[in-house]
Amino acid sequence: MSERKLIVGLGNPGGKYEDTRHNVGFRVVAEIVRRQGVKLARDASCQGWAAQGRQGEQAYDIFMPSTYMNNSGIAVRKWTVKREISPADILVVCDDINLDFGFLRLRQQGSDGGHNGLASVIAELGTSDFSRLRIGVGMPPAGQDAADYVLQSFPLKESKVLKSVVEEAADCCEAWLTDEINQVMSQFNRRKENGQV
Repeated sequence: MSERKLIVGLGNPGGKYEDTRHNVGFRVVAEIVRRQGVKLARDASCQGWAAQGRQGEQAYDIFMPSTYMNNSGIAVRKWTVKREISPADILVVCDDINLDFGFLRLRQQGSDGGHNGLASVIAELGTSDFSRLRIGVGMPPAGQDAADYVLQSFPLKESKVLKSVVEEAADCCEAWLTDEINQVMSQFNRRKENGQV
């Protein structure tokens, strides 16, 4: 068991971004905070909001960068240095346009997959050897710029089931804290029945 693990939710600060596809990582972290009964507090020196808690015997931190998505890694690096957390004990939660809406993919390491937030974290930590949970938000329609697409709110049809997607992602994060990662991947990296969410 690691001395301390870290769950990072990626997103953009500010009310105008709150309901956008790009902020689903923030939503998952907010759900974990609610469940665990911990409280996020602003940490100006690390440019983010943080909370500490314990699940069973596992101590953990939760962190949300306030640097905006493309500079997420700056804040994450500051927090990991301050708290002496190794990349192997980090889980980054973010959106992914390459996954159908509502599908989850947990990986122990990998590329940024074109995600600017992940790219920033990789660059600042100097490694891609950290866990990441990607939450599918679907591909933009033909001809629409991906950057514009992820900064839009979820349409009504998806909004109706978004709560259950966020809850399942939070389940995955909580399992990651205490369970062996291959077991967690086999549990959550499944396609929904008949491709439906």
